[in-house]
Amino acid sequence: MHPRQDFTHHILVPELLSRGYSVWTQSTRGGLNDVSLLHEQALLDMAAGHVFLRDHGFEHVVSVGHSGGAALATYYIEQASRTPGKRETHAPGGRRVPLADAVMPVPEGLMMMAPHVGQGQLLMRMIDPSVVDESDPMSTDPDLDPYDPRNGFAEPPESSRYAPEFVAKYREAQRARVARIDDHARKLLARADDARTRYSELGDPRDRRISLATGVIRMYRSDADLRCVDLSLDPNDRPYGSLFGRRPDLTNYGVVGFGRLTTPEAWLSTWSGLSSRASLLRTAPGSDLPVLLIELTGDQACFPADVGAMTAAFPHPDVTHVRVPGRHFGAPLARGGTPAAILAGEAMAGWLGERFPHQADR
Repeated sequence: MHPRQDFTHHILVPELLSRGYSVWTQSTRGGLNDVSLLHEQALLDMAAGHVFLRDHGFEHVVSVGHSGGAALATYYIEQASRTPGKRETHAPGGRRVPLADAVMPVPEGLMMMAPHVGQGQLLMRMIDPSVVDESDPMSTDPDLDPYDPRNGFAEPPESSRYAPEFVAKYREAQRARVARIDDHARKLLARADDARTRYSELGDPRDRRISLATGVIRMYRSDADLRCVDLSLDPNDRPYGSLFGRRPDLTNYGVVGFGRLTTPEAWLSTWSGLSSRASLLRTAPGSDLPVLLIELTGDQACFPADVGAMTAAFPHPDVTHVRVPGRHFGAPLARGGTPAAILAGEAMAGWLGERFPHQADR
């Protein structure tokens, strides 16, 4: 399961089926539309899937998380492992979520392929902090422009070279931009809440309309992770470029990208690296179960430092880290190579076989 994608035809499905394992896939209630995606509501969707599997007699259930599906899975496991009274009661934007009322079966294990640290945490490394006016996609602070040669950018495909001082300043500015958008989102929600209160007291239809008109947040320029153009930063086997293309200096200004259009609630729950609770590093300590983490060595979203931090964050003694050559979406590193999804499927089957043997193998 993934918070924003339909995994019905996921590349790992045939790999696991061909090795004798049943596979359940599902989407969140929003499907492929993440404009209003709340991770807390997605947990309820995931819980329904787990209940279905238990009700249909599956003895062992192991969650599979690819990319952003990993942080969703650990958030679910963290909440499912708590007693109902200890679960989250509200999303970051204030909406009540009835996790305490939900049946949330805990899986027996977790397998992850190319897990990144969470939607919000990833975006906070990709967001362009040189934007000075959120209503103007071309507004730029030249001192923070990642694609300005004066700051270390080199003409593609040559790798850029950013000074440590610039990287530190850049990361701080990224957090500051996320904080500003958070503040804007909370102001929009507060305006709607105030109107809702007035309507309950005075009954003015206009207040009721205002309470529903929270608006949407447009967020420009989110393809600006320095690691995608400076291959010396947290190096691995990745090629030049980002998840969105070979020229982040161009795609950064296009319409494709993470978090470009969201409701204030969805921004806070999913895309804010400061407010979202769906951070793998935050939820991993509450996920006490056997874990398989498959790192794809040419990943452009899950980097070696992230892998080290994630592996160390899980409390269970049975945490296995496997490195597989490949790229984030399961492709081989080079044309003609073995797809990473096949190699990952082999690793998953071996890991499962050791811990949850087939009935015939017992």
